[in-house]
Amino acid sequence: MVLVQREAPYPHWEFSDPGSGDLLRVVPERGGLISGWRSGGRERLYLDLERFSDPALSVRGGVPVLFPICGGLPGGVLSLSQGRFSMPQHGFARDLPWLMRPLEDGRGVALELEHCGATLAHYPFRFQLQLEVRLAPRVLEISAEVRNQGEQTMPFSFGLHPYFAIADLATARFEGLPARCLDQRTGQECNTDQQLDLLAEGIDLLAGPAQAVRLLDPSAGTALELETTAPLDLVVIWSDPPRPMACLEPWSAPRGALATGKRRLELGPGASMRLSSRYRVLA
Repeated sequence: MVLVQREAPYPHWEFSDPGSGDLLRVVPERGGLISGWRSGGRERLYLDLERFSDPALSVRGGVPVLFPICGGLPGGVLSLSQGRFSMPQHGFARDLPWLMRPLEDGRGVALELEHCGATLAHYPFRFQLQLEVRLAPRVLEISAEVRNQGEQTMPFSFGLHPYFAIADLATARFEGLPARCLDQRTGQECNTDQQLDLLAEGIDLLAGPAQAVRLLDPSAGTALELETTAPLDLVVIWSDPPRPMACLEPWSAPRGALATGKRRLELGPGASMRLSSRYRVLA
């Protein structure tokens, strides 16, 4: 497999498999962003290139990384025994530059983010977050290792926020979800099928599936599935019309977990945790 630097259609690193033709585009300085994934001869991810071109704006597209929270906190404030800290929506990892290197097995890249002055102002913990992003034919594997490098127990949540290109939101559908879900806009439990019927109008639901979740786009003739592994085994589906995309996201916890404690992950001093997910192209 090959890793090269490209300037078009925007500056990025391209990691490709000449055998399958599959490739990744990665922009480490923009939040360790996977900005493109071509598999089976198609680009699978959506990227708002105009918005991406403005570094003052958050990215809408690719696969942003959510850490140390998923979603937001009441008032945008993280309250801890150490004090009160401002915390942006989805945390800070998606806004900071990451380091990147090829993986030793030649199948992908490693992306790394560590605590620094910019993170300690929002989150008073010394951490290391490393992603391993691997390509296999028609498969994208993303695993994260979170390590507590400090001397205090470290709470966190983790998630991925991939935007998948959709030809027609009116006909796209999801399979493998449980009958009930949480509407994250209202905080109320609701019927999953009724929520999915509103995909073309905009939805934000969270569910705990017991199997792989499939995204089918009949108008494009494409399909893929997300395989989750605990503790990264909650699934968020989000659409934002008129953007031609839908997000199929693995999360470790619901919104506000660092405040409510629900499914909040914790690491003792020196401890680490691995979280992983896999996307498989079906058509």
